[in-house]
Amino acid sequence: MNSIDFTPLYRSSVGFDRLASLLDSALHNDHTSNTYPPYNIEVIDDNRYTISLAVAGFSREDLDIKMEQGVLTVKGKKAEEKAERKYLYQGIANRSFERRFNLADFVEVTGAELDNGLLTINLVREIPEAMKPKTIAINAANKVLEHKTAKEKVA
Repeated sequence: MNSIDFTPLYRSSVGFDRLASLLDSALHNDHTSNTYPPYNIEVIDDNRYTISLAVAGFSREDLDIKMEQGVLTVKGKKAEEKAERKYLYQGIANRSFERRFNLADFVEVTGAELDNGLLTINLVREIPEAMKPKTIAINAANKVLEHKTAKEKVA
């Protein structure tokens, strides 16, 4: 029972197709093969986040960060080594990777840093002014609406 039918959601809503496809892809992806590189997602405050990826052995030139249509993609491709090494044991992964993160609406990447094998990507949610809640002031005017009858209007 790994399948959920989202057809009723599509029939009764408009504009939520991205949410349904996100849920559908989350249910169908094989999470066991997608564990490299390990990462953390940290909440700094209500509108700021960081994603930290452990990319030991990768340089800035080996990493590529792109954001397109609400999806943050981090790719790592190791440059070819000129000298062949002979390992007795190789526990440090040097394989290429591609990690994707689905970002909510209005979340933007503000920067990225690589320090001691840890790639940190800073994110901020900037809600447009038109989307923020507004407080409506209540006027304290002394005018009271008066309902006049037809006789009073004529006089």
